[in-house]
Amino acid sequence: MSGTVIPKGYVSALGIHDTQLAIGFIKRNFEENLCEALGLQRVTAPLFVDPDTGVNDDLNGVERPVRFDIKETGRDAVVVHSLAKWKRLALFHYGFAPFEGLYTDMNAIRRDEELDNLHSVYVDQWDWEKVITTETRNTEFLKETVKAEIAAVCDTLDLLKARWPQVKTELSREVSFVTTQELEDMYPGLTPKQREDEYSRTHPTMFIMQIGGRLKSGIRHDGRAPDYDDWKLNGDIVFRSDLLGRAFEVSSMGIRVDPASLASQLREAGAEDRMRFPFHRLLSAGELPLTMGGGIGQSRLCMLLLGKAHIGEVQVSVWDDETVRACREAGVNLL
Repeated sequence: MSGTVIPKGYVSALGIHDTQLAIGFIKRNFEENLCEALGLQRVTAPLFVDPDTGVNDDLNGVERPVRFDIKETGRDAVVVHSLAKWKRLALFHYGFAPFEGLYTDMNAIRRDEELDNLHSVYVDQWDWEKVITTETRNTEFLKETVKAEIAAVCDTLDLLKARWPQVKTELSREVSFVTTQELEDMYPGLTPKQREDEYSRTHPTMFIMQIGGRLKSGIRHDGRAPDYDDWKLNGDIVFRSDLLGRAFEVSSMGIRVDPASLASQLREAGAEDRMRFPFHRLLSAGELPLTMGGGIGQSRLCMLLLGKAHIGEVQVSVWDDETVRACREAGVNLL
């Protein structure tokens, strides 16, 4: 069942032709702005990995990866959900020094994704990761990085609007930092997503911190795999979409687990069996560098900056019949 809702009277600021030009413009300029802001260099990344290495992102632990057999090896491979753990291994194997980082184009298939305005089976991200130190493994350094990433987004929007003045998107550079527990305390009667929507009314740019662990109510604000983000040092960058009247997540990021937080979170998640994987054994032994990183949705960012109502206006994917019908009736051009 599709969750797509098209705002009444919606008309795209750009037609299909200019939309394609603008998507390329956004991607080129944002990559440049992000690399300058965070000190990153591009690397090549895998589309699929060996499931026995433990490097695929398990998301909430219930999503099924796309699995296929390779004739010549006689073994299976799985399409990545994201590169959250692979990037940390890459920094280790490539010999990156403290405060050096990498980014890459990540393409994934999430076949169990629920489809709506923001969600597609096809996921494209800029996945980035950088080496940090013990002294910078803290909330203040996380916040500084968040501000730099938000500045890169806003700088890209300024360039876009100079090229296409008909784009009227407005974003605030002033970010509000709020924890998931603070949101629950403020809005105890709302669901986690409703809390984000409500808070975004007065805080149009926010970083929602500490995602993954259980709140005082016993629920989780949102799911996070226990073996990459430190749940006390992570979060989501979220903007307010006035067009959709809701919070609009662009990036999930955070400081990664160290051996102590890995052990603690695996116990909490009941996932201690993952210690059989080579990745987890290296991490537990302290052989991997301390890192921070995140994923920034490429289609999400293009959709937000261009003021689009549906993610299918900026990416090519496969949609259910109900989504196709709703978009056709509203005059929304799915690519």
